[in-house]
Amino acid sequence: MPILVFIRHGETDWNAEGRFQGQRDIPLNARGRIQAQRNGRVLLERMPEAAGFDFVASPLERTRQTMEIARGAMGLDPSAYRLDPILKEITFGDWEGFTAPELEARWPEQVVAREGDKWGFVPPAGESYEMLSVRIGQWLESLDTDTVVVSHGGVCRVLRGLLLGLDKDTTPNLDVPQDRIFVWNGAAHWL
Repeated sequence: MPILVFIRHGETDWNAEGRFQGQRDIPLNARGRIQAQRNGRVLLERMPEAAGFDFVASPLERTRQTMEIARGAMGLDPSAYRLDPILKEITFGDWEGFTAPELEARWPEQVVAREGDKWGFVPPAGESYEMLSVRIGQWLESLDTDTVVVSHGGVCRVLRGLLLGLDKDTTPNLDVPQDRIFVWNGAAHWL
């Protein structure tokens, strides 16, 4: 399998506020731009060969901004990358824009249902982690060249779950830092 370098987009104001972001098109905040610069510099320093990899991002603004800042920090043309809509974040449907306490007040039964089955639960007009895993699994199977990806937290959880053979209870609860880089080269490690 090719080498896969995964960068989660930098922080947004909605991340900082604990809002379910999903596929809403929220831009990076100042901290997110710093994280993207850090990730580009670290990738260049620790894995300079990655400059020759294929670069692909989710089409949402926060991932495009992260990709362009990271590529610029690597001394690469910020615009020389591809977009792939399959790499969009899991959609939380009607829950997007709400914080966990707001969801508990508005949809308490559904929050309890999600806590009982985070993998299979589908928010109203949304998508489950199980559904996302089908989409990301298809993308992973099509991967045929060493690639740097900029995408989202949910996508990284599912991708890591698929690569590491994790179960459906562990996968949706994985931590996905915005200031670290996940690398898969037959084994997993972080930069």
